[in-house]
Amino acid sequence: MKMRMMNRKKRNKLFAVGAALAALTPLGAQQKPNVVFIIADDLGYGDLSCYGQEKFQTPHIDRLALNGIRFTRSYSGTTVSAPSRASLMTGLHTGHAPIRGNKEIQPEGQSPLPAGTFTLFHLFKNAGYTTAAFGKWGLGYPGSSGDPMNQGVDRFFGYNCQRKAHNYYPAYLWNNRSQVWFPENDGGKSVTYSQEMIQEEVLKFIDQQQGNPFFLFVPMVLPHAELVVPEDSLIQQFRGRFPEIPYVGVDAKTAFERGGYRSQEHPRATHAAMVTRIDLYVGQIINKLREAGLLENTLIVFTSDNGPHREGGGDPDFFNSNGIYRGYKRDLYEGAIRVPTLVSWEGRVPSGRESDHPFAFWDYLATFAELTGQPLPVESDGVSILPLLLGDEGQKVHDYLYFEFHEQGGRQALIQGDWKLLHLDVRGDGYYELYNLASDPSENHNLVNLYPGKAEELKELMRGARSDHPDWPLFKQ
Repeated sequence: MKMRMMNRKKRNKLFAVGAALAALTPLGAQQKPNVVFIIADDLGYGDLSCYGQEKFQTPHIDRLALNGIRFTRSYSGTTVSAPSRASLMTGLHTGHAPIRGNKEIQPEGQSPLPAGTFTLFHLFKNAGYTTAAFGKWGLGYPGSSGDPMNQGVDRFFGYNCQRKAHNYYPAYLWNNRSQVWFPENDGGKSVTYSQEMIQEEVLKFIDQQQGNPFFLFVPMVLPHAELVVPEDSLIQQFRGRFPEIPYVGVDAKTAFERGGYRSQEHPRATHAAMVTRIDLYVGQIINKLREAGLLENTLIVFTSDNGPHREGGGDPDFFNSNGIYRGYKRDLYEGAIRVPTLVSWEGRVPSGRESDHPFAFWDYLATFAELTGQPLPVESDGVSILPLLLGDEGQKVHDYLYFEFHEQGGRQALIQGDWKLLHLDVRGDGYYELYNLASDPSENHNLVNLYPGKAEELKELMRGARSDHPDWPLFKQ
C-alpha cells in the first residue's frame, strides 16, 4: 500500500475536523488516555509496506497509518540503541542526555541512567498511571540506578541487557527483579523464543488493566540480528522466495552469551518473517485493546529506534529498508536516523493524515506531559507535538535538531529546516558535509563549498548545541 501526500484543501479540512473534536471533548473532561508505545529494534524507514516495502506486507501496522497519522520526517534519538532510547526516556537530545553511546557493562548490561533521572515512566506515574516495559531495556545493568525497577517502571519483563538480546533463545529473561530461566534452551537449543514470551506478557498486562490508566512501553527485540525466528508458517512462506546469501556466524552457546550472531542459511527470508512477526504482534495488541474496551481511549505510537542494520546477515539494500535515504545504523545520514512513525488514537487523532513535520524522540516527553496535563519538572530539549496530533495548526517548530554519535571517530549532525550539516571523523582530521534535504533527500550532493555562509551558520549552532560530559567526550582530550 502506498500513501500519497494530501492536497492543502483536504489537509485543512482534516485540521478543522481535529480542532472541532478537540473543542468538543477537551482532554481534561475525559478519562486519562492510555498510551501504548511500540518501538522496533533496527527497523528501517522502508521496512513497512505503508512506507513503500514491496517484498512483504505489514497490514496491521498499515492500518495504524490509515486510522491515524503517518510521519515522513520523524527522527530517532540517534543511530544506535542505548542513546536513542535514553533520548526518548529523558526528553534530551544526545548532546545533553546522560547516555550518549552503547557502553557495555560486564557481565550484563549497559551504562546506567543516573539516580534521580526523570523519565517518561516517572511522568506517567506522577499522573496516576500504571507503567510497564516489556522487551529490551539497555539503560542500566541489573540492580543499578538505571535498572527499570529504579526508573519508574511498575512491571518489567524482558532483557535487561541489549547485548544478550542478540540471542532470541536465551538462558533467562528478567521478570521485575527476578530471573526466569529456560533450561529447555540449554546448549544452544531453540525451544522458547524470547519475543513470544514477551508478547504473552504484553497481552496479559492489557487484560489486567481495567482501572487505572496505563503507559505500556513495548521495546521489541525484532528485527535486530541475530536473524532467527521459530519454525512456523511465517518463515515457511518466505523460504525459497528470495535469492539467499547464507551468513556464517558463531554457533556456540558461549558466543551467544557474549553477543555473537548464529549462522543463518536464509537471512533474507528470516528478515521478512521477523518484520511480518512484528506486524502480527501489533495486530494482537490492537485486538486485545479492542476486546478489553480500551482502544478508543488509547493513543498508540509505533516507531523504530534507528535505521536498518547490516549485521548477522542483514541485507537492507535488498529490501530497500532505508527507502530513498542514504545510510545505515551507525551513520548520521537520513537512512540511519529517519524512522517510520505512526500515531493512532480513535476519535482524537484524525485518520488518514500524513505529515512532514520534523520532530525527534526527545519530543515525546513534552508531548506526554501536555497529554496528561502536567508541567515538566526538568529541562527538556523537546517540543510537544500534541497540537499536531490533534490537528491544530498552531504547532511549534524546532529551531534545529541535533544528533551525536561516539563511535567511528565521532560524528555530529544538525538539521535546521531543509538544511543539514554533518561533522564527521570529529576526533580525527574532521570534515563537514552540507545537504539540502528538500532538493536532495538522499544526501548525494555535498554543498559545503557552494554555501560556505550557511555552513558557518550551522557550525555555530552545532558548537553550542551540546554540553560536555566526562563519560562522553566527543573531541580529542
